[in-house]
Amino acid sequence: MNEKGVIRNYLNVQSALCPSCSPDGDKVAFIMNASGTPQVWCVPLEGGWPQQVTFFDDRVAEISFSPCSDHILFSKDQGGNEHHQLYLVRPDGTGLRELTDCPRAIHTLGRWSHDGRWLGWASNREHPAHFGIYVQEVNSGAVEQVFTASGTHQVLAWSPHDDTLLLSRVNSNLDNDLLVLDLGDRSVAHLTPHEGEAQYGDIAWAQEAEGFYLLTSEGSEFTYLAYYDLDELSLRRVFATEHNVELLRLSPDGSTLAFSVNEEGYSRLFLLDEGQRQPRPVEGFPPAVVTGLEWSRDGENLVVALDGSCHNPNLWVYDTKTKGSRQLTYAAWGGVDPTGLVEPELVHYTSFDGLTIPSFYYRPREGKGPYPVVIDIHGGPESQRRVNFNPITQYLVSAGYAVFAPNVRGSAGYGKRYLHLDDVRRRMDAVKDIASAVSWLVKEGGADEDRLAVMGGSYGGFMVLACITEYPQLWAGAIDIVGIANFVTFLERTGPWRRYLRESEYGSLERDRDFLVSISPLHKAHRIVAPLMVIHGANDPRVPVEEAEQIVAAVQERQGVVEYLRYEDEGHGLVKLKNRVDAYPRVVAFLDRFVRKAGS
Repeated sequence: MNEKGVIRNYLNVQSALCPSCSPDGDKVAFIMNASGTPQVWCVPLEGGWPQQVTFFDDRVAEISFSPCSDHILFSKDQGGNEHHQLYLVRPDGTGLRELTDCPRAIHTLGRWSHDGRWLGWASNREHPAHFGIYVQEVNSGAVEQVFTASGTHQVLAWSPHDDTLLLSRVNSNLDNDLLVLDLGDRSVAHLTPHEGEAQYGDIAWAQEAEGFYLLTSEGSEFTYLAYYDLDELSLRRVFATEHNVELLRLSPDGSTLAFSVNEEGYSRLFLLDEGQRQPRPVEGFPPAVVTGLEWSRDGENLVVALDGSCHNPNLWVYDTKTKGSRQLTYAAWGGVDPTGLVEPELVHYTSFDGLTIPSFYYRPREGKGPYPVVIDIHGGPESQRRVNFNPITQYLVSAGYAVFAPNVRGSAGYGKRYLHLDDVRRRMDAVKDIASAVSWLVKEGGADEDRLAVMGGSYGGFMVLACITEYPQLWAGAIDIVGIANFVTFLERTGPWRRYLRESEYGSLERDRDFLVSISPLHKAHRIVAPLMVIHGANDPRVPVEEAEQIVAAVQERQGVVEYLRYEDEGHGLVKLKNRVDAYPRVVAFLDRFVRKAGS
């Protein structure tokens, strides 16, 4: 089989994720990409053949089963523009109905009321930069705006009596506040005045309506499990550790909390029973990342979405009575033999200033080097490279490349201090971390110093461009996917609801314009000597496509080597299979031409 056919097998590996249980307890709705784009599917909870529910050309983003009827709520955009609209459909695919017909605006999935009569969601339909709160009657479709204010607000939960909404007011990507909106008199109470930076989310309202469980980072380096008492307006820690607690879910009878803990990029799943102080670990799952949790309506089963380096995303079920686990979905492997996949090695290297950088290193099964190495930089930057299944990584490793995935300073998962080490004027320290990674790879990691490539998407795309302009002689090739080339034009053109959130991380145009100009790779394009590939979606609302076209034009003007792939029906990244099977074989051919053969 030719190489294009081999990599297509990896791209055909499917994913099942985002579980939501039906009110009768018989079915689980989920999202799977078996048709080429993520769509709604359903499978019996006891197991069996899954049924596809929706059949759109564009992706389905989120889903949620009604708590009281046989309807699934889902959101979908068009061409990757992220202007999500809300829809209802039955599990058999009938009764499809659009709830929001405002394609110029974004609508969040929101939350069902407990009686299933109402939906609460947020939208910027009144002003592109501000998200107000709306309540919609499901049967009639009637919509009423119940809260408006500048900035971004989201619906987190309905109270048990469906008379109030718990809202999030977003101050930055790493800071928010909780508000309670009384749907009777429309009064709003601020629950979380705090000093410093804090996040509050994953609300699980206690049945007695006197308070709720949540995950928060208030007063802590890491996110922990807490309880908010509405009578006393106080926050009480329930469980904390030296890692982030994630994905909180409360059983329907209120007796058991399920959550996961992010330990160095792997998830550990726990259950905490009412009246107990220490949680009990849940065993029986492969090493992976927990990406979703959902209780069955009777509380006897916990549906878990798992995604691991050697395990494509699938749903599993944990039986609380037998304490056994079983796989529920079997998303196809697309012709790939999973026994040949590679688990990464967790390594730590020392950067230029003595900071320890955690990283995942995927080495080929055959040979001891020197390897051609692709350094793969995550986006965000407030994100984290974890042990998720990555078809491109696994293909490259099978083809003899090593892949190095660092969590440079500014990454999530290692505490607030680490998260802020790249803020604004310290931005280029993260780029220095990559130069230090090269030193470690050549000295300790078996890398061939003449065959190094750098690849990344979104903010990782900026890092790629910064690497090849700040350290041009290190690289045999570079791949920029939906990356930032010029911070000034990026901030001017990104979605208006995003600008103030990004300025808290990158710096503002009013205060920091000169600095943003000084670090923008576009203004150093004359330094680029490495062959460059640029990939971008024409409908990208986050990093507009002009970022790609500026850097491509700058390299072409200097007769540099650049290959540009633009996809008219994509947004922030490539979602559709037809585009992925066009782009990534070209990525491999690019690497083979400029990196694998470099120095030979």
